[in-house]
Amino acid sequence: MIRFHKEGYKIIVIAFIIAITGILMAEKLLETNWIIKSIQVFIIFFLVVILQFFRNPKRLTNLDEATIVAPVDGKVVVIEEVEEPEYFKDKRLQVSIFMSPINVHVTRYAMSGVVKYSKYHPGKYLVAWHPKASTENERTTIVLENATFGEILYRQIAGALAKRIVNYAKEGEEIVQGTDAGFIKFGSRVDLFLPIGTTLNVKLGDKVKGGTQVIAQK
Repeated sequence: MIRFHKEGYKIIVIAFIIAITGILMAEKLLETNWIIKSIQVFIIFFLVVILQFFRNPKRLTNLDEATIVAPVDGKVVVIEEVEEPEYFKDKRLQVSIFMSPINVHVTRYAMSGVVKYSKYHPGKYLVAWHPKASTENERTTIVLENATFGEILYRQIAGALAKRIVNYAKEGEEIVQGTDAGFIKFGSRVDLFLPIGTTLNVKLGDKVKGGTQVIAQK
């Protein structure tokens, strides 16, 4: 059975109302059969896109404090050592995962531990792969800590289509690896900042599965 994320419930209901209204109005107001059918097919396609975007498949995570799982579904587009200016203010290993509109957009906690920092930043809506998206776009920054990895940071970044970031992380909260950490609506990216020397299990161009796939380890 397909599960949908709670952040999509309102939009799904509205989409169904629009779809049913559109299909009935096409039948009532138009006379040309091929035009009616074309409009109805387009409406159904639109509804399917909305439904698949908000799907929330159940994921089983093998809990392990010595591993980092992918926080989202998508493609690894950046692996490099960079200066992280907001929280660490030193060198970190950045791993960025880009989500297309067809990916599952649930954000999941990459490791178990405690939320040390959680902050929302308003900003622009540059395309998610733009080099400045990480520092200029609307985003949230979350830092998690456990005894094995110490502190890691992940950043939810809005893209050209993503107009709403949902972040459930609250400072001081104990969280469990692989569980629901939020949602980014309509395509974007997540940056992870890991300690230098972390062993990666992925390379550029790899497609990863959020909540289950181990992408780094001690």
